[in-house]
Amino acid sequence: QCARGLAFGKARDFGIEPRPADFGQTLGVWGLDSGPYLVLPFFGPSSARDGVGVVVDWYTDPVYFIDDSGTRWGLRGLRLVDVRADLLNVSRVIEQAALDPYAFVRDAYLQRRNSLVYDGNPPLEDE
Repeated sequence: QCARGLAFGKARDFGIEPRPADFGQTLGVWGLDSGPYLVLPFFGPSSARDGVGVVVDWYTDPVYFIDDSGTRWGLRGLRLVDVRADLLNVSRVIEQAALDPYAFVRDAYLQRRNSLVYDGNPPLEDE
């Protein structure tokens, strides 16, 4: 997050507002369909498009270029713990609200990703 914050600060110096996105979103904006829904071990819900995006994001993350492997893996581990902590409340909501947890998570994930691809204004789908 620190590297992103620094980059966003520099962008603001030139009048460019930050729009954080991952490569899966970029592929979606370029018109690539999300493909089948996947559940990736350790990563959780995803789609074929976002699975490819995770690989690209991994190798373009500024942390990847840190020479000291202890620091690099420490930062990756810290990020993983942070994400997991953010998801603790989500797990409770799913347990309490969902009749079918798999379908609930799948639909919520796909709707959220679609919203992110279209910057919060996805096209209406035909029923």
